[in-house]
Formats: sequence, structure tokens, C-alpha cells
Amino acid sequence: MSQLQENTNPMFGGIEAGGTKFLCVLADSRGFIKARADIPTTTAEATLSAVKEFFISRSPEFGQLVALGIVSFGPLDFNKQSPTYGYITKSPRPGWSNINLLGYFRDSLNVLVEVETDVNSSAMGEFSEGAAVDCENFVYVTVGTGVGAGIFAGGKLMQGISHPEVGHMMIPQAKDDMAFSGTCSFHQNCLEGLASGTAIHKRWQTHPKNLPPEHPAWDLESYYLAVMCVNLTWMYAPEKIIFGGGVMTRSFLYPKIKTNLKKMLSGYAHDVALDMDGYIIPTALGGDAGITGALALARRVYLEARR
Repeated sequence: MSQLQENTNPMFGGIEAGGTKFLCVLADSRGFIKARADIPTTTAEATLSAVKEFFISRSPEFGQLVALGIVSFGPLDFNKQSPTYGYITKSPRPGWSNINLLGYFRDSLNVLVEVETDVNSSAMGEFSEGAAVDCENFVYVTVGTGVGAGIFAGGKLMQGISHPEVGHMMIPQAKDDMAFSGTCSFHQNCLEGLASGTAIHKRWQTHPKNLPPEHPAWDLESYYLAVMCVNLTWMYAPEKIIFGGGVMTRSFLYPKIKTNLKKMLSGYAHDVALDMDGYIIPTALGGDAGITGALALARRVYLEARR
């Protein structure tokens, strides 16, 4: 602890671990980013090794790395009494199950490490300085390589025996999509398996960015996301549902989702139907929400260790 207190130039690391890439940053105590790198997500061994080398090679230039915040795809084990605490557990991503994420970086970099899900971290960012600063009950949903959600209730992240897995919500498959087997290795018709960027790519054999606004892919996508929204509305009664992730950069999706959702609500949730534009909204932080949350985690674990 004395070494932490004596450090006059602490540097903080942040990792946003995604299915496509790992975004790594090194920042000072004011949050100014000094170095960053995008590392492709390949095998667990190769990816984690490359991330480790980034911090080892860049830290001496700017100062001692004292803490690292990691926000990652899940599922993650948050039970501190569990032998797999800090692990990615049964991931649908091939080769990424049973990976000791926290332990790998704690031991190889000899620093304090805090881990959170990527979507929970983004939700925290929206709550503190984004689209949810004016409400305490909301859901942040990311739609990209996978689908996930962070749920705030009463100003706090919701967490029970584990973090919520909205991406694996079971949903009815559209009639004209029955031939599609989905992409999830655990469930044939879960939300992630039918509506993620990975699912769009598999169904139409091209990257989502190559599909024009009039392509039928987007009518199907908006239907699935509206099913998710109506279920979230009935279960949690959030003040807002905030969307982020690569798929949701297609702004024409929002009117389609709202139209579908309004039909599905059937006039039952009157306040939501009257203010649909204020209910289904895009992230205010864009692509910075996750890494901002990662650095906040690093600063938090550092300050806690100094007490």
C-alpha cells in the first residue's frame, strides 16, 4: 500500500474486450489518454499476450501502471468466493470459455485489476455522463458482434446470481426467418443468435455495413429488437432503452423499431407509446462509453487500495 501512496505519477490502463477487437488505452490520473491500440480478437492466448505486451512496452514512456480496468464480453464470474472469479465462463465465442481474464493480467502485469462486463460499463457511462443522467431506471443495450444489456434500477446496476443475459432472451422466430438456425451455440432462437451483427452476417452472407437501408435484413432486425424492447418494458418498466453498438449506428433502424414496438404494446403502456422518441434512443457517448468505464474501474480499485 505504501508504494501506491508514494506514486506521484500513477498511470491507469483500460481494456475494452470485444468479439472483434480489444481496445487498450493508457491514461493519466486526469483521464487523458496517452497511448492506445486496437488489437484484433483472435485466439485467447494470442490476444491476451498482445494486450499484455502493449502495456509492458508503453508504460515506461509515461509512468508506472498501477491499476487496470477490464470491461469484457461475458458471461463473467463475479462471485469473489468462486474459484473462477474473474473468468470468462461458458462463452459462445469459440476458444474463449474458462479464460482467467482477471488473473492473467493481475499476475503478468503485477497491478490491481477490476473486471466488469462491457455492457454494464457502458451503462455506467450513460448514467454518469450520457443519455441517462436524468433517470435512475433504464436499460442500455449493445447490438454488435453479440447482444447484451446493462440494467439500472434505482440508480444501481442490477445483479443477482450473475449479470443479466438479455442477449440470450428467448424470442419468437419471425415466420419468414424459420429456416435460419441462428448463431448461438447454446440456443437456436435467442436474441443474440437471431439479431446480432454475427447473425446478420451469417443470414445474408455479408457484413451488415454492406446492406442498404431498403434491404429486408433491417425489417427483420427491427422486429427482433422490438420484441426485446416490449419484453424489457413489461419486465422492468424502464424510463429509457438506450442503444449502442455497431449495428445501431444505422440511424434508420430507430423508426422501424419504434413502429414495431408501438404495435406490440397495443396501447397498454400509454406513457411509452406517447413519447416513443424519448423512450428508444441512441447512446450519447458513442464508441467511448466502454473504455471510459474501464478507466473508471481502474481508478476505483486504485483508490480503494489506498484507503
